[in-house]
Amino acid sequence: MREYLLVLFCTAAVTYLLTGPVRKFAIAAGAMPPVRARDVHREPTPRLGGIAMFGGLCAGILVASQLDNLSKVFSQGTDIRALLSGAGIMFLLGVLDDKWGVDALVKLGGQMIAAGVMVWQGVTVITLPVPGSGPVSVTPTQGMIISVTLVVVMVNAVNFIDGLDGLAGGMVCIAAMAFFLYSYRLWYGYTISDAAPAVLFSVLLIGMCLGFLAHNMHPARIFMGDSGSMMLGLMLAVAAISITGRVDPDLISNEAGSQTAAVHALVPIYIPLLLPLTVIALPLADLLLAVVRRTWAGQSPFAADKRHLHHRLLQVGHSHSRAVLIMYFWAALIAFGSVAFSVTNTGRTVVLTLAGLCLVGLVVLLTPWFRPRAPRAVQSFLPPRYRRHQSGPMAELSAKDKQLLGEAGRDPAVGSSAVGHQGEATGRR
Repeated sequence: MREYLLVLFCTAAVTYLLTGPVRKFAIAAGAMPPVRARDVHREPTPRLGGIAMFGGLCAGILVASQLDNLSKVFSQGTDIRALLSGAGIMFLLGVLDDKWGVDALVKLGGQMIAAGVMVWQGVTVITLPVPGSGPVSVTPTQGMIISVTLVVVMVNAVNFIDGLDGLAGGMVCIAAMAFFLYSYRLWYGYTISDAAPAVLFSVLLIGMCLGFLAHNMHPARIFMGDSGSMMLGLMLAVAAISITGRVDPDLISNEAGSQTAAVHALVPIYIPLLLPLTVIALPLADLLLAVVRRTWAGQSPFAADKRHLHHRLLQVGHSHSRAVLIMYFWAALIAFGSVAFSVTNTGRTVVLTLAGLCLVGLVVLLTPWFRPRAPRAVQSFLPPRYRRHQSGPMAELSAKDKQLLGEAGRDPAVGSSAVGHQGEATGRR
């Protein structure tokens, strides 16, 4: 575990330190497209954040290759080499799109090429564990189709939710944490060494997301762009594919001690593609709804609009930060709920706990007007939106704003409204 923590820290640190220079480079290179009608932010913001994330990925892999235990992952297979090849292609494609813009069909072709390169290097589905039948072998052609499809779906699912500050990075980080628990349990809990690459991929993903989120939370100073979102989606897909077909159910049965316990332990292992899909359930649902919505309206499935799930949260009255936290909550509930159900023998307890959390989430979702306020003793340590304000037109203004309005001889009631709207317009994305 210490080696994983070291890799995570180095990946996050390098990503964090590179993001500042990358932001300046993006501004100098003109990678700041104008604000579009469907955007939530109000000011041009530099992209190309994927450059810093790719640098963090390379640094994490370099550190892992020098560690005693993790270095074995490099010598036992070609998964690391395949990951770098696919991520490199996806990264370059995203950089081109962030700077000059790339046609949707061209991007789709590039995604398929990146997936094909990884399949050619051995990262492909070999068998599918099916309940009642055990591992079922698939032909190389079938494995290639399944692998390429999974990569394209996950890449576009992550790309579709990159619409609010910190949303895509945070949700991928949550998914990677859940997948880390899943794959780590297979490796150390059931001594399945073939799960080792998926554990390392998850740690790298967590580090990349954490390092970049420090710059990307609302209000974001830089966006990851397609160079980052497509790379994150590809890494999630690679983590899923690298573990698919390599889990021997007999090993789980031997460790579980009985057939009944083995069946319960194999719930997420019988179909290992299921868990990666559950950890991105919200992005995947958003992707499917967008395709159906646009196709039904006679538009291209790749046509952009402002009707994604996060857009709808803003439309019903939730603030930017609250909409992101709501998406975080539901993503974590689905992802960690799936993992919890696979590691405990008390499934009823898990179901009841998830039901209670769902009720809490629904209450928060349906009460956008509710604004919690912190106790007065801790208000000075929190952002202004969580503080208790005095009533009256001057309540929302700071002392400096009040002084400026007084010097200008303006009506405080009018000034407070103007300043408040200006702050909202410049802070949203």
